[in-house]
Amino acid sequence: MKTMDIEALRQDTPGTANRIHLNNAGAGLLSRQTLKAVTSHLELEAAIGGYEAADQERDRIDAAYGHIARLVGGQADEIALFDNSTHAWNAAFYSMTFKPGDRILTGRAEYGSSVLAYLQTAQRTGAEVVVVPNDESGQLDTTALANLIDDRTRLVGIAHVPTSGGLVNPAAEIGRVTRAAGVPFLLDATQSVGQFPVDVAELGCDMLTATGRKFLRGPRGTGFLWVRPEALAYLEPHVAEIAAATWDGRRGFTWHDGARRFETWEVCYANVLGLSAAVQQALDLGMDEIGRRTLALGACLRDRLDAVPGITTYDLGRQRCAIVTCTVDDMATAAVATALAGHGVNVSITDPVQTQFDTEDRGVHPLVRLSPHYYNTEAEIDRAVEVLAERARAIQDSSSASSRTRRR
Repeated sequence: MKTMDIEALRQDTPGTANRIHLNNAGAGLLSRQTLKAVTSHLELEAAIGGYEAADQERDRIDAAYGHIARLVGGQADEIALFDNSTHAWNAAFYSMTFKPGDRILTGRAEYGSSVLAYLQTAQRTGAEVVVVPNDESGQLDTTALANLIDDRTRLVGIAHVPTSGGLVNPAAEIGRVTRAAGVPFLLDATQSVGQFPVDVAELGCDMLTATGRKFLRGPRGTGFLWVRPEALAYLEPHVAEIAAATWDGRRGFTWHDGARRFETWEVCYANVLGLSAAVQQALDLGMDEIGRRTLALGACLRDRLDAVPGITTYDLGRQRCAIVTCTVDDMATAAVATALAGHGVNVSITDPVQTQFDTEDRGVHPLVRLSPHYYNTEAEIDRAVEVLAERARAIQDSSSASSRTRRR
């Protein structure tokens, strides 16, 4: 088993010099090699022209497909590149056809944009959106899922890890259920790819989408779709364009082979090369090793916060990851985030409109969301907890003083 040189990794990550970055579920910090991959291509475009730079770097651009495929356990021709994960997800979802009475099964952890797409499709087509309940741990109940699937079920769409907490849904078990039923399975792996190992064969999904900017530490403006070859038989890309199809010389066209039929012609190649560099770094470090360290840091942070009076954590599920959500009693969530920022700690806040079904179920949002990654240190975890504990103690002391004053 490889051992990470954390200090060397931090030296290679400029952002660690001036911030405690616990917002990797928002956007991870770029490494120097990823930054160089982006900027060097932009410099090449400036020097010789955009088309000419793409031609010169064609082999490296094409190699990105193979690197991403290796990351998720697929093949290069099963990968399509996008400018974000939402566009990748939309390309998959809107390639399916629905009619009145069809059912879309999803979970309470589903991301807000996906929920809106389900609702729009239901309004347009007469399909039905069915939310699968959680089990007692807060993860999707796979027994309930199996019981809900019937001959009207057209799709099961699930978020592997929600944007709103540390839950890891049982994707492999969901895959076993959908395969047995012969129902397509669309997995949103936006928060899981790059955080811990993700293998499409083990998960049993038919389509998988992810972003480059989060735990993969790639540039913003990158995302990808993986498609199982057999799924191409029932997926009709929503948009036909010259990167996706070939004119037949008359009044028809044929789709390109593989997943690239979902792409569009115009691409930011600087970002593609940056994503490729970030993926290569993850592969070189080893996703098993990345997962061990990242999940351990998340568990450490959650345990430390749980031990502080006045702080409550909200992460669900039997398996949890490096996303940790919490509140400080009697302190607005935005004020907590601002206090952390004042001490150089980057976090984010969950938004009720980005997690509609979970908001309906629990009503706990907004929450403070902290998300360490492998390049974070235990000392940084300690500092973040210390800041939050100080705030919680100050509120409790103020409350106690106010109570004493009232008794006098």
